[in-house]
Amino acid sequence: MASKYTVPGMEQQAADQVVETLQHRLTALIDLQLTLKHIHWNVVGPNFIGVHEMLDPQYQAVAGFVDDIAERIATLGGEPLGTPGAVIRRRTWDDYSINRADAQAHLGALDLVYNGVVAGHGDGIHATKDVDLVTEGMLIAQTEQLEMFQWFVRAHLEDAGGELAHAGAKTERDAAKRAGAATGGTKKARASRAGAGNGAKARR
Repeated sequence: MASKYTVPGMEQQAADQVVETLQHRLTALIDLQLTLKHIHWNVVGPNFIGVHEMLDPQYQAVAGFVDDIAERIATLGGEPLGTPGAVIRRRTWDDYSINRADAQAHLGALDLVYNGVVAGHGDGIHATKDVDLVTEGMLIAQTEQLEMFQWFVRAHLEDAGGELAHAGAKTERDAAKRAGAATGGTKKARASRAGAGNGAKARR
């Protein structure tokens, strides 16, 4: 049950609006956190160790973002929902669709995941800028870090001319296929058959 109060100086209606925005971001970040660890466990190939070790700090940082957002929801008198069932009910996208696969394939798919999460944070910033500067500032700070993490991912996918190996991909599987093909890793990559075509819905 939500509290019957919010922070001083904020109307209840505004607080409810911010809480709903934050709950969307909480759902997306919990999903991102789990996806990062899933990739960390399932990446293979010549670039394994670099990608494996790159993802753990991202996972840890996103775990901190999750905690900050949940605590802000509670501070506003809301009820942060972080159970697996709540995440499944509230998300508007499918599960990450790649299992054991080459590093480049995973990074191509992960870039699309970051596209959705970063864009969703941008929506949250716009939704809170006129009603809660504290939440806006928190989302801006998180977005700065998320954009940097995506840059780290894209640096593995970019050629000398600045082109991304998976440019134009609309789904995680398509991005994985294109990125893997660019390095000759697709034939050896073993992506899960379950959920073919997943990733078309933005993670926002």
